[in-house]
Amino acid sequence: MPAAREVELEGHIIDSGMMGACFGIIMDMGGSFEVEAFEIGRHETEESYARLQVAADDEATLQSILHELHQNGANPADPDDATLEPAPADRVVPHGFYSTTNHPTGIRVDGEWVPVENVEMDCAVVVEGVARHATDGPSGEDTEQRDGTDSDDGPRAYTTVLDAVEAGDLVVTGETGIRVKPPERPRGREGAFGFMQGGVSSERPSESTIRKVGDAIAETKREDGEVLAVTGPALVHSGAREDMARLVRAGYVDMLSTGNGFAVHDIERDLYGTSLGMDTESLDHPRKGHKHHIYTISEIIRAGGIEQAVADGVVESGVMYECVDNDVPYVVAGSIRDDGPLPDTITDAVEAQDAIREQAHRADLVLMLSTLLHSVAVGNCLPSTTRTVCVDIDPATVTQLLDRGSEQAVGMVTDIGTFVPTLADHLLDEA
Repeated sequence: MPAAREVELEGHIIDSGMMGACFGIIMDMGGSFEVEAFEIGRHETEESYARLQVAADDEATLQSILHELHQNGANPADPDDATLEPAPADRVVPHGFYSTTNHPTGIRVDGEWVPVENVEMDCAVVVEGVARHATDGPSGEDTEQRDGTDSDDGPRAYTTVLDAVEAGDLVVTGETGIRVKPPERPRGREGAFGFMQGGVSSERPSESTIRKVGDAIAETKREDGEVLAVTGPALVHSGAREDMARLVRAGYVDMLSTGNGFAVHDIERDLYGTSLGMDTESLDHPRKGHKHHIYTISEIIRAGGIEQAVADGVVESGVMYECVDNDVPYVVAGSIRDDGPLPDTITDAVEAQDAIREQAHRADLVLMLSTLLHSVAVGNCLPSTTRTVCVDIDPATVTQLLDRGSEQAVGMVTDIGTFVPTLADHLLDEA
């Protein structure tokens, strides 16, 4: 039996490609549409609006189309309240729970839109502070209770990973009463962030783009925002370690997210003048240089950790040194491949995810520097509103980040050994 539903699109739906994407989804999935209303923004900052009647041959096909449209920012014109179901047990969500995108999201509760806190992809949404009926009165009669927060606080919605769901949590299911807003690209460019209009390119003039990245970082700091740097060992191997340390020392990095490998090679450079056994200046391989990284780990274990090694004067330079010396918090997340690892490395994967997630939710700008695994890990925790720059010599690293949902990222395919020194010179010369 034919089925139809009205949906709405609002915002910079033409410039961002949202309208064209929605038209394509409907036709590709075997549906049809009719534009019932269309109001075009006449100025570069003015938003547009469209209302579509979407039809399909049957309800199942229509629901599949509506699901895809919803992920791209098309929302029902006549929304009902969201469906909330209690979690049956700890770490168990109801069937058909709503799996989040990384876009700003609202949940309709009691006729009002409640913004979802800590937006992150691939999570569940829990709602607290809503009235619901229960039959647990002394005589079995209906009694009204509020779930979670005090009634004066009103409803609250937030994302949570499945591992953190507790029995009885009210979890959003289905897609009714849910509104998402993908990132837009209006015609007007926004200050230093105007260049961040998405995409990956090795064709852009590198030096001018690096200067724009520097301007974006400086603007973030002027607005009291926080910059998160995500770093891989190639940064040390390429000789950019000292310039990265300068950026930390000058206050342009507020948090560091990295792995055991980066921390080891950064400290190895201080203790032995090598990175993975190679002198990063002469490119020579000193005798027994291949043992330097494991000697480094041993010395940091002996000292009791990175912070104590800095305090004792064992470590006197580098990125990790500057983080300790300037009270810049860092997360060192482990992997199955790690040697040692360092005492500071978080070896529990769930604990490491939680630590990364805490940094990601605080960040206003993220600088991902030559590390595929950590870039994707951090990217998965970021809302689409967080400005993100990913730099790697391998185009696959940058494109994979975008393919996994970090649409807000701008990618640069270039040598990290050129990028970081140029960025540091620009920021510190301008300061």
